[in-house]
Amino acid sequence: MILRTWTARATPEGVDAYRNYFEVVLLPELRRRPGFRGAYLVAEGDEPVRTLSTLTFWESMASIRGFAGEDVDASVVEPEAQAVLVAFDRTVTHREVLTEAGP
Repeated sequence: MILRTWTARATPEGVDAYRNYFEVVLLPELRRRPGFRGAYLVAEGDEPVRTLSTLTFWESMASIRGFAGEDVDASVVEPEAQAVLVAFDRTVTHREVLTEAGP
């Protein structure tokens, strides 16, 4: 399994708006993608700008390619999401998940 991470920055209002976008628009789209295995949206920091990180889990780099295209290291940030962010990373990081633990 592959962990894909991406980071952005937003005001508190932008965090709320991005969270809504993530839950209502992005997650349903990801769930339709073959090889998608789950996601987290996490935040850190305080006002005036907070850091958001997305962590998505994928079966393989091939499944990520199906979502992101050939340049798998480029972030995929739709204009609707860009509009609520102060800044965002143009690239992502991929890590191989070696061990997985659940409840």
